[in-house]
Amino acid sequence: MALITWSETLSVNIKEIDEQHKKIVGMVNELHSAMGAGKGKEMLGPILSGLVDYTKTHFDTEEKYMQKFGYPQYPMHKTEHDTLTKQVMDLNTQYQTGKAVITVTIMNFLKDWLSKHIQETDKKYGPFLNAKGIV
Repeated sequence: MALITWSETLSVNIKEIDEQHKKIVGMVNELHSAMGAGKGKEMLGPILSGLVDYTKTHFDTEEKYMQKFGYPQYPMHKTEHDTLTKQVMDLNTQYQTGKAVITVTIMNFLKDWLSKHIQETDKKYGPFLNAKGIV
């Protein structure tokens, strides 16, 4: 069973960004499935590394649009991106140094991080960018 189920409540109504969000949801669900199958420890490294890399790419996409069209909440959104990136990078570093173990706490962090960021922060720029012709 998936940890996060994609639904329209997660959509920002911008195809490129929704597709990126779906990919991140898929990565988190992949880790959750591996954990359920008892393979979480061996899957954590590759998935976390991929999540760090892809999250940076995704945030760059969002920030590019925000800057291009003068999104008024860009500075606050950028700060949140920086904080989230650091948290995922720290988690990856802990794993690489042998300090992180997959736990329900880590999975809940990833679920909450993704769901809350999309629903509470990303949803705000959707209508703004839609009005600028980005769909």
